[in-house]
Amino acid sequence: MALILCALRVLLGVFFVLTGAAKLLQVSAPVSQQMKALFEQFAEVFPLKLFGYQPDPINYQTAVGWLELLAGLLLVTGPPVLRELGNLLLILLMMGAIFTLVVLRESLRTYIPAVVCLGLLLLLDTFQFLARTKEVVPPGALSNPGT
Repeated sequence: MALILCALRVLLGVFFVLTGAAKLLQVSAPVSQQMKALFEQFAEVFPLKLFGYQPDPINYQTAVGWLELLAGLLLVTGPPVLRELGNLLLILLMMGAIFTLVVLRESLRTYIPAVVCLGLLLLLDTFQFLARTKEVVPPGALSNPGT
C-alpha cells in the first residue's frame, strides 16, 4: 500500500509541476493565446470579486502556475509536513478550479480533469492521514484492558 501511495504522490506531483510550468512558460503562440483567454474568463468570476478584488489575468495565470509548480515539487520531494502542505494547497486550488467552472457554466466534460485531480488528492490525503494515525496509535492501544 505504501508503494501505491508513493507512486500516486509522485504522479500527481509531476502532473502539477508540468501543468504549472506550462502556465509559466510560453510554449507556443496559439497555446499561450488560448491560456490567456481562459484566464481572462477566470478573472471575471474570481471569488474575491464580490469584495472588490479582481486579479489581472496575466498575474492570475502566473500565480496559479507558480502555485502548481511549487506545490507539485513539495508533493514529490518535500519532507512529510511539506508534502501535506503541498497537497492541501493543490486541494484548495482544485476546489477553486471547480468553483470557477461552475460559475462559468462550462460543460460537464471540462470538469473531469479538476474533479479527478481533486478526488486523487483527497484520496492521497486520507490515506496519508490514516497512515499517520496508525503510527501514532499502536494496534491494541485502544482495547479495553478490563475485558
